[in-house]
Amino acid sequence: MASRRPHVVIVVVNLPVERDRRVIRECLALEAAGYRVTVICPRGPGRLTMLPGTVDTAIRSFPQPLAGSGVLSFAAEFAWALVAVTTRLLGIMLRGRVDAVQACNPPDVFWVVALLMRALGRPFVFDHHDLSPELYECKTDRPRPAVLRVLRLFEKLSWRCASAVVSTNESYRELAISRGGCDPERVVVVRNGPTLAEVGPSRTEQVGTVSDSPETNRQTIVYLGVINPQDHVDAAVLAAERLVGLRGGEDWRLVVAGDGECLPELRELAEQRGITDVVTFTGWLEGDEVDSLLRSASIAIQPDPPTRMAELSTMAKTVEYVARGLPVVAVDLLETRRTAEDAASYVPNGTPDELAKALDQLLGDEAARSAMSVVARRRFTERLAWDHQAKAYIRLWDRLLRREPGGYNSVSDETGTDAARRSSPQHGTKEAVP
Repeated sequence: MASRRPHVVIVVVNLPVERDRRVIRECLALEAAGYRVTVICPRGPGRLTMLPGTVDTAIRSFPQPLAGSGVLSFAAEFAWALVAVTTRLLGIMLRGRVDAVQACNPPDVFWVVALLMRALGRPFVFDHHDLSPELYECKTDRPRPAVLRVLRLFEKLSWRCASAVVSTNESYRELAISRGGCDPERVVVVRNGPTLAEVGPSRTEQVGTVSDSPETNRQTIVYLGVINPQDHVDAAVLAAERLVGLRGGEDWRLVVAGDGECLPELRELAEQRGITDVVTFTGWLEGDEVDSLLRSASIAIQPDPPTRMAELSTMAKTVEYVARGLPVVAVDLLETRRTAEDAASYVPNGTPDELAKALDQLLGDEAARSAMSVVARRRFTERLAWDHQAKAYIRLWDRLLRREPGGYNSVSDETGTDAARRSSPQHGTKEAVP
């Protein structure tokens, strides 16, 4: 009976669930394993009540009227989110059984919900998307010590109050154990990444395909993702200016795909520097559009600066690049190397000059690009694809809810193929929503 399927409620408050590719894939994996899912999240423009592409995953959304900037604005926003989420969770509990809750950060305030669930004898999973203290440090020139202490306390409470912690990479797992004092057996790594079925053949694997686009003879450099201050996308735009000086602008273009608070400034920067003929901004793209763009590109760029946040986080865009066999020019960061390995060309600091020189070298070396593409595709198909990550995710839930393992394997083909593509999610989370 459908009503007796174990019921998991997932909480995500940094964006509507229909725009969070990781949470969409988690919902699909849970459904395929025989779970029922409800998501509590901010209300999107479509005011959806069911998650597209799923069988019956329900959405219980709430308005988010308190978005802003500054410490007080964020505090008010997070307090409202906690109240809104708790109210909706209690409403769901009153209408039926909730067997477990998973909360995705930021913010790290849902340890309050964890205490409620643990008091009821039911599991609470902390899905650790971002390092909130480090994210705060990235977003301000003068971090306040008192604010950092509160963020670190809330982060530790989120780790310690959870029945289990899902970390998006090995660095986050190590922090949960060392900084959070978690038992290593309670911390499971479940990386971000598309499914095998979401990814078409890479450019080097497409045989006999010819584009009718006037850009056919221009190689495409692509940036994909969120465009906020900490993402350093201005360095990619300025690198395009330097690249014009190195090789002209006739045989390449830079496509910046994504949205964020810095997008208007970047458009203005490109206008001021006179490089709009080589730099294109697409805005937010749908899943199929993302796949098409990445498969047609020659090189990807990851300009995240060498901050502690970037060092320890896996950028969702990096996995998207590697999945399509794209050679990457990136700043030399720990988790970026763990993701891309030899599929990337690394620069020390991510200055425009460094990025431009690395891009120029790769644009002129087709053999190097082909070799890096092979490495990238192998990394994705053998390790990084969501098809591999979902198995660890479902094993965790089966253990927490004392279910017999094997439900996922019997339906994993649906999770990894048509179901993921049907959801047609939008891009832009990090992986770290990062």
